Amino acid sequence: MVEYLLATEEQRELAEEAGAVMQKFLAPRLTELEKGNNGLGEYPMDVAQELSNIGFSGLNIPEEYGGLGIDIVTLCLICEEMSKTDAGFTFNFINSSLYFPYLLESKLSKEEKQAYADRIIAGKSSGAFCLTESTSGNDPSMNRTTAVKKGNEWVINGTKCFITNGKQADHYFVIAWTDKTKGIGKGMTMFYVEKERGVQVGKLEQKMGFKLSETCDVIFDDVHVPEDHICGEIGGGIKVGLSAVAKSRATGMSFNLGIAQAALDYAAKYSLDRITWGKPIIDHEGHGFLLADMKARTDASRAMVYYAAEAIKKGIDISSLTSTTKFFVSDATMQTTIDAVQALGGYGYMHDYPVEKLMRDAKVFQIFDGTNQVNRWNAAKWIKKEYTKRKK
Repeated sequence: MVEYLLATEEQRELAEEAGAVMQKFLAPRLTELEKGNNGLGEYPMDVAQELSNIGFSGLNIPEEYGGLGIDIVTLCLICEEMSKTDAGFTFNFINSSLYFPYLLESKLSKEEKQAYADRIIAGKSSGAFCLTESTSGNDPSMNRTTAVKKGNEWVINGTKCFITNGKQADHYFVIAWTDKTKGIGKGMTMFYVEKERGVQVGKLEQKMGFKLSETCDVIFDDVHVPEDHICGEIGGGIKVGLSAVAKSRATGMSFNLGIAQAALDYAAKYSLDRITWGKPIIDHEGHGFLLADMKARTDASRAMVYYAAEAIKKGIDISSLTSTTKFFVSDATMQTTIDAVQALGGYGYMHDYPVEKLMRDAKVFQIFDGTNQVNRWNAAKWIKKEYTKRKK
């Protein structure tokens, strides 16, 4: 059931179709997959292929290239519905084709771009975005990866970390220094790099949660790419890359909505069945209030996410809304999953029940796409700038 009240029938059908695939092919295997790869977690390629078979690998690919070319509100609805089953898998799957618009910024021919689109839509190709490094985190100016021009090629050297879909990807969108003297605004460039050019996948990370989204290092050791693999302009890499990141801070919280709704659903159902002192625990005031707060936070988060998504869809400048949505929704979801564990008492702490997994999966959203502290800082700077103007 799609929770967003203003969704069209077509949007509901798309979201519910994706959610049904998740429930049928993924839900029964979650425990097994979390334990896969010696506890590192395992991304189920067969489930990804099931979704590809019905067109969901083409969500972010324009219709002219054969994709669905859906708007950002519909994307959020699909992400939310899929994340009710597992946000980690959903995040990995959506990101595998999310960056095709970067490829459109390259100098590749229309025919080459179409060939990549065809493979992505068929589930035979996927991409990854490579910005973060161990020395940088939220500050790209501390990155070390470089691209040096040699003849008609660029040679890339460096290591990227915490890369979503890095293991499965067969192509990468890499931001590297091309001129450090110009600073990050004009000195970094984005490159499209195929794995077959010598890209190496490093260690998989042992994460607390989000285990079905495999996270790893990606290593570039004298990797050569031609001139037409530049995405955008030389020196414009951060502008190209962060234009998507800014939007994802708001819309990416749709994954959170799926987690929060799943936590609320399970806690409410449990509270109807669990009897103490002769009545369901939902009828005990203290427990009922706990559930009420969970619902209030989830309702408020949903309103905020879809308000931001509608604004982006209409081309409205959302300024600080990307940051405030990101930290509000991820903080709210984290508290809701903690409360879901509390609602189940001792059982909530056990692996046999799903709420402890939801709590572990929720935590990462307070960290990536800029930590919540950085996003609060961004919002505070916007407030200072805006209200200083209003004083004049």
